[in-house]
Amino acid sequence: MPHMIRKICFYPRPQNAVTICVSARVLFNMEKEQQIYEQQGLEDYIKYQVEHETEPFSPGPAFSFVKALEAVNTRLRVLYPKSEELFDVVLMTNNHSEKTRLINTIKHHQLFIEHLCMTGGNSPIGYLKACHTNLYLSADPVKVREALEEGIAAATMFTPEKMTKVSETQLRVAFDGDAVLFSDESERIYKAHGLEKFFEHEKAHENKPLGHGPLKGFLEALGMLQKKFYGKGQRMDCPIRTYLVTARDAGSAGYRALNTLCSWGVEIDEALFLSGSSKGPMLEKIRPHIFFDDQMTHVNGALEMGTVACHVPNVAYNPLERDFKKKPIKRKYI
Repeated sequence: MPHMIRKICFYPRPQNAVTICVSARVLFNMEKEQQIYEQQGLEDYIKYQVEHETEPFSPGPAFSFVKALEAVNTRLRVLYPKSEELFDVVLMTNNHSEKTRLINTIKHHQLFIEHLCMTGGNSPIGYLKACHTNLYLSADPVKVREALEEGIAAATMFTPEKMTKVSETQLRVAFDGDAVLFSDESERIYKAHGLEKFFEHEKAHENKPLGHGPLKGFLEALGMLQKKFYGKGQRMDCPIRTYLVTARDAGSAGYRALNTLCSWGVEIDEALFLSGSSKGPMLEKIRPHIFFDDQMTHVNGALEMGTVACHVPNVAYNPLERDFKKKPIKRKYI
């Protein structure tokens, strides 16, 4: 019987793809189902999913982001019909009972998702590694932290009360700098010694590139796909646009950020140096599909403006040495 399947993965995936793994709880709105699980338990949750398997879920916070990825793929397939350098979305869930309802929902919303991974309650880490994941989005901060500790770019996604309308033809991704694209070395100085010492440090090291943070690889992957459009003379009409939205100022601190990106060979379309000002109003103007920050203050400010925001927790990320400070993981079923 279908509802007795414990694990399922549909593969193979395209080679050289930019793989985005999203949990079912961020792609679709499953708040009611989550409440049933938390208040009534697993068996009632499973029963409810089976009884409502023909009813599609409504869109969640990652829905517009995934639709924008599909829009980029459509453009890429026109320019490069045989290329597999495009976005590959993998839908991940812990619970086997959601299988039929998820597939029905994908069909209902006409999403181009071919890869579905159900872990049967197990950690998703092994599957994320097998997919060569470029980005993992989840509503579960425990799983996100676990992924980051294993060197996988990941973030906890939150839903604004009222989401701002975003572009249907251009993917817009906004990043914070320190502890997101860059390492947290400068942020540690600011927290330990204050703003004056931070400025002194940045001025003394403005020509020294910052170390890379957990989402550097995702920005590079976006840049790789952007260059495919540039190669066809579509720089000004590129359907991917990236933003750096940072609390750094435009002096030595800002110069060091730009110098770091240049040293990596990575381009950013727009850089906004806010010198400590609120990021929410700028994000409201940009209208990104997704925004990443390591500080919940900025995440909450973005949410208040209707921006889908993601938290990237600091887990002593060190991708070169894999020197992670791991903590015991308390697992959830969904």
